[in-house]
Amino acid sequence: MILITTPTGQIGSRLLNILLDGTSAPDEELRVVVRDPGKLPETVRARVDVVTGSHGEAATIDRACAGADAVFWVVPPGRGAPSLDAAYSGFTGPAAKAFAAHSVGHVVGVSALGRGTPVAGRAGLVTASLAMDDLIAGTGVAYRALANPYFMDNLLRQVASIRDHGVFTDTVIADRKAPAASTGDIAAAAASLLLDRSWTGTGEVPVLGPEDLSPDDMAGVMSEVLGRPVRYERQSLEDFRAVLTGHGVGDAFVEGYVDMMRAKDEGLDAGVQRTPHNASPTTFRRWCEEVLKPAVQA
Repeated sequence: MILITTPTGQIGSRLLNILLDGTSAPDEELRVVVRDPGKLPETVRARVDVVTGSHGEAATIDRACAGADAVFWVVPPGRGAPSLDAAYSGFTGPAAKAFAAHSVGHVVGVSALGRGTPVAGRAGLVTASLAMDDLIAGTGVAYRALANPYFMDNLLRQVASIRDHGVFTDTVIADRKAPAASTGDIAAAAASLLLDRSWTGTGEVPVLGPEDLSPDDMAGVMSEVLGRPVRYERQSLEDFRAVLTGHGVGDAFVEGYVDMMRAKDEGLDAGVQRTPHNASPTTFRRWCEEVLKPAVQA
């Protein structure tokens, strides 16, 4: 049995679709833990075991882990949490106990690039995520942290600006090249690890995409795919902080986001060399054609 947390999320929903396609996991039972089962399509609910509740609650995750051979672990955004430690390691603490109590064999977690870089200890959300990885690894379970860069899919939050004004923003230098990956590729990497449980020990699995791109590079690709000019505007960290605060994000997460973005501009995602094993297949151009363009035209 495979337990999937955040089955309605960016990555969890894609992972669930992969595992339900009828060919990749014919002999695996699937269980999901979700606050609101109504957010799952009816066709999905009919094919999985559903545990209702938050996977950060001890009783819920204990019930969900009973009989599970493998777990897909994601910490949901805890933007009102009092601290980053509470949002990541605090949220994961009950699960770490449940993994041990129920002898879960394998856990695959969504985490981030940055371990071993000079800025890893002052990278806000990433620093907290790496500490979460260490917590899970300390339980004795076989663990793989998916070490992810920027999600291409995050650009979907700016569809209106791209469509109406031909502009997208970020806080990094316009010509800084860095890896980016699609959430579909991250889900595929998770599925591979969850289905082939021959691996042991603990470690990271980077998902780097096939190429490094700068914001200016991305603007050029978007312009070509969309058939209209798209340009990049760099946002200051202070403006970024103000936007987050205006959206009601708590102080701890505001500073965590700002520290993470500052660290990314200082090379946080540059610590892993791309190889044939960690270069996920989806190019930014393909993602724009298949995902961004339909969203812009909708």
